[in-house]
Amino acid sequence: MRLYSYLQSAKTILVHYKGTLPFSAWLKNYFRENKKFGSKDRKVVSDLCHCYYRIGKGWMNKSTEERLLIGQFLCNKESVFIKELMPQWSDHSILSIKEKLHFIGYEEVDSIFSFSDQIGNQIDKQSFTESHLIQPDLFLRIRPGKRSNVIQKLEAASLQFFIENDCIRLPNMTKVDEVLHVDSEVVIQDKSSQQVINALKEQQLPALFTCWDCCAASGGKTILLHDHFPKAHLTVSDIRESILHNLKARFKRAGIEQYQSFIADVSSSTFISKQKFDVIICDAPCSGSGTWSRTPEQLCFFQKKKIEAYASLQKKIAVNAARSLKAGGCFLYITCSVFKKENEDVADYIVQKTGMKLVKQEYFKGYADKADTLFAALFLL
Repeated sequence: MRLYSYLQSAKTILVHYKGTLPFSAWLKNYFRENKKFGSKDRKVVSDLCHCYYRIGKGWMNKSTEERLLIGQFLCNKESVFIKELMPQWSDHSILSIKEKLHFIGYEEVDSIFSFSDQIGNQIDKQSFTESHLIQPDLFLRIRPGKRSNVIQKLEAASLQFFIENDCIRLPNMTKVDEVLHVDSEVVIQDKSSQQVINALKEQQLPALFTCWDCCAASGGKTILLHDHFPKAHLTVSDIRESILHNLKARFKRAGIEQYQSFIADVSSSTFISKQKFDVIICDAPCSGSGTWSRTPEQLCFFQKKKIEAYASLQKKIAVNAARSLKAGGCFLYITCSVFKKENEDVADYIVQKTGMKLVKQEYFKGYADKADTLFAALFLL
């Protein structure tokens, strides 16, 4: 009976959630308002809901309860719901994602990520789609000079981790802030995100150069650039004052004190920057479709028409920002999207409207590595 109670709670939550806030944040508020859920209850119900969203718009001909069970089967190696309520599936729970899909109905796989016709040509659509049934890992980037201390702390805490160069992989729910000093010792940054400035590192940049991060947001790309080019003169901007306030605190933790910041709507037709820069990073607002395995509710709530809206915004920001690039400078365009209209098509538009030369564009394909998928294009003026 307890299992049916959990299923009913999940169904109630799914009815109430409308997709206006990130589901994880909304669910925390829901549990806060509904005190009947203990810690175990919250964990079980949360998993039911997240796995439900991971199947996207697949199996829509089934009832909500059936789709909850399909989510449990596909996303977990072991589930008490499958063991007790669908015992005929239980022996298949340890199979691979692909084998499970063939067992339960592979014809539905395209409905999990229902925007496959929008994906860039470099992406393996099948592997990318199937990756949404798996919870991504947590990735950290070790700050310069902190490697031995970080490893020592992780080992002392008996945490399970894997390290490759300066990239650390941990289970998703690891509470790293209880072990490490976030931002000063490590940065919480997806594996693919750690690689997006690779093309910049391949350029023969001088030790001293000016860099503007025109859509700074949380500042992760700026900290990344600072760690590889510590003598660069940094400028950050964002349309939201609150973001720059939070970024100031984060930079302080990261030990970055010398930088400039300003509030700006770079997409505005009236935007003008008086300063010219050697390097511009344009980490543009986007659909985030390369990160939906972390926010699987987007598989159900994202509207296709938003792709055009994002692409239009990206083009305005990129072209306006590019006017502030010095001759011979580098312009790095980044999204965490897999949609061609936000990536390759915008890159083509940037070339047409700015006269910059496209040096390199690539996807950082995290879907095979329990990580995000990002796009980056480097231009020279």
